[in-house]
Amino acid sequence: MLNGHQTWIFQNKPVIINTGTVGGPFEAKGNIPKAFDILHEDMWLKQESFEKAQQVMMEEACQVAIKKSTIEKEQVQFFISGDLTNQITPTTLAARKMGLPYFGLFNACATSTESLALSAAIINGNGANYILSGVSSHNAAAEKQFRYPTEYGGQKPPTAQWTVTGAGCALVAKDGEGPVITSATIGKIVDMGMTDPFNMGGAMAPAAVDTIETHLKERNIDHTYYDLIITGDLAHIGREVSLDLLHKRGIEIPEEKYVDCGLTIYREDQPVLAGASGPACSAIVTYGHFLDLMKQGELNRILVVATGSLHSPLSVNQGDSIPCIAHAVSIETGSDNL
Repeated sequence: MLNGHQTWIFQNKPVIINTGTVGGPFEAKGNIPKAFDILHEDMWLKQESFEKAQQVMMEEACQVAIKKSTIEKEQVQFFISGDLTNQITPTTLAARKMGLPYFGLFNACATSTESLALSAAIINGNGANYILSGVSSHNAAAEKQFRYPTEYGGQKPPTAQWTVTGAGCALVAKDGEGPVITSATIGKIVDMGMTDPFNMGGAMAPAAVDTIETHLKERNIDHTYYDLIITGDLAHIGREVSLDLLHKRGIEIPEEKYVDCGLTIYREDQPVLAGASGPACSAIVTYGHFLDLMKQGELNRILVVATGSLHSPLSVNQGDSIPCIAHAVSIETGSDNL
């Protein structure tokens, strides 16, 4: 059901019945190693390229999510997923391996909640019983495409972020046990004229604020409705900018209730500059960490707001400003609060 102009309310209560999370060696040394189902010891995964390693991680995350459930792969109707790499090739090749009907998505680092929102909408409308909703990213593949290969050793400013190597997948179902997806607010493009691809957090912050404000208004709720509001990968710079913008709009979210996946996945002493980024960042932290806290009874309601910087090497080289987007998905432990 549409509530307002941008928000869906899912009255049929789609459920996240299981998840799969995969990470690399740098993630294994991070702040939440227990959030991963699989951790690899090297970034190559015994593959010929970083892109093929990324494909394998996506396949593994899907396989884990299904294996942890009671259904067979053939019962899944759709695979909805995306990534950062040229024409989302790792995801498409993973879809080839999975052999499932496939929707390929690109909303950069906001693809995780884009996928989850679409999965919930299809299931809420009785369009499927089971959907795999996933994303992946790879540090070396992203560096090679958007910046310089890591072998080049180029220096980065402190506003830059570290792309997560990993994959996250949620198995969303019409019925079952697990956290309920209660609503989703689909963001619109917000472009503040920024052109620095090394400051994605600052560029994405206004989009996150616009979506959060719209979500609260269209659901007619206060931010206190949620135990946590979780942004995708604003990192240090974007988080501070967004808190300031929220304050100016009269939305006073306490700092301890406003957390960022890009500041959660790694330890403070890891050299990630402003923090983490990548589609897998928000998916892994949400599916592997925050949903576990929900299962343990420490959280009841969360709003996940993944943010995406929709630039490309082409647009940057041609001097275009950076269009950004954020999608919000609310997840709750029960279904009584719709």
